[in-house]
Amino acid sequence: MCTNGFFMPITSFLNYLSLEKKYSHHTITAYQNDLNTFQLFCNLEYGNESIATVNYAQIRHWIVSLVNSKISNRTINRKVSSLKSFYKFLQKTKQIEASPLVKHQALKVLKQVQVPFSEKEIFNVLDALDDGDFESVRNKLMVELFYSTGMRRNELINIKITDIDYVNETVKVLGKRNKERFIPLLKTVKESLLKYGVMREEVAISSPYLFLTKNGKKIYDTLVYRVINNYFSAVSSKVKKSPHVIRHSFATHLLNEGADLNAVKELLGHSSLASTQIYTHSSLGKLKEVYNQAHPRSQKN
Repeated sequence: MCTNGFFMPITSFLNYLSLEKKYSHHTITAYQNDLNTFQLFCNLEYGNESIATVNYAQIRHWIVSLVNSKISNRTINRKVSSLKSFYKFLQKTKQIEASPLVKHQALKVLKQVQVPFSEKEIFNVLDALDDGDFESVRNKLMVELFYSTGMRRNELINIKITDIDYVNETVKVLGKRNKERFIPLLKTVKESLLKYGVMREEVAISSPYLFLTKNGKKIYDTLVYRVINNYFSAVSSKVKKSPHVIRHSFATHLLNEGADLNAVKELLGHSSLASTQIYTHSSLGKLKEVYNQAHPRSQKN
């Protein structure tokens, strides 16, 4: 972290996120990048003025520069959100009286409807996966866990051996803001875990993490993304082929089959129902089908 005088409030804020809020390293790095970028902008435009003392007009100037740089409104809103959190911290610690962003309105963002994988696409990937060697067995288990639990990529990466409860058939995952939750495991996934466990012991016994590279090291973000993208590129023409799309598919398929929205919320680890409700849009087709078949006034075929 930067120790330059202009960056000291940023450093204090990042320490607060790490020590008190218990945010993940990935999240803290994102905040750090956003705040440092704005501080550097202020250094160039306003004679090294600290972002702790700028006014809204100066922030607006930065936002306009981001728009002119063709950065998406969604990304700009996220950067401004980092600033908002920073100023809330400064208010809380009595370093400023009011946030310069108190009346800021977020930029309009077009709602993106994520297209989930179909059940057929996911089954095709699982059926095509050869489970002969260590990496193949590991990769198949990764796909199975993503689809059967809806967990996030970072949650899967950080699963430890001790997080698997074979007796109760559950897995403990550490979600956003270090919130723990327990997700049931299908019997088929339990069998895959046991098979992988035998092969994993040949790679490394000392590591506490479940998923390892063939060299016995903990897996990482780009490896997981590459595995998922490669396998699903062979069966799907969808633009996005990532772990998050499998998570989206998990939620959508459960809702299509009549799962309770609150139950899906708990499985996904969402803090509010509003976050889960975005998946109901993808289930609308199924809902219409049920409606047309069930409503007395419907023209049934």
